[in-house]
Amino acid sequence: MADLDVEVVRGEARALVRVTGDLDKLTAPLLKESLARLFAEGRVHIVIDAALLDFCDSSGLWTLVEHQRRVAAHAGSLRLVGVQGVMRRVLEVTGLRNAFDGVALAEL
Repeated sequence: MADLDVEVVRGEARALVRVTGDLDKLTAPLLKESLARLFAEGRVHIVIDAALLDFCDSSGLWTLVEHQRRVAAHAGSLRLVGVQGVMRRVLEVTGLRNAFDGVALAEL
């Protein structure tokens, strides 16, 4: 069974969300719930730290794109940092790298 850990560090209107493990069809709802909670709290500037993400499928990517659209509609932003491996490849293949307010690749 896939496993995902979502750690949230809250700031004033901002939040850092660290994801560890696999972001897929089974675990995407956990991230979606965390992001929805942040949005409900008025935090519309989000940084997703993907440095410890082992896997991301289309369900996980869609969760991120969907939240990007939500915060953008409220003058917010969603940035991805520490992008590597499968997540990096998925963003390149789909052309969705530019869908986010920023994508910082992991340093090798």
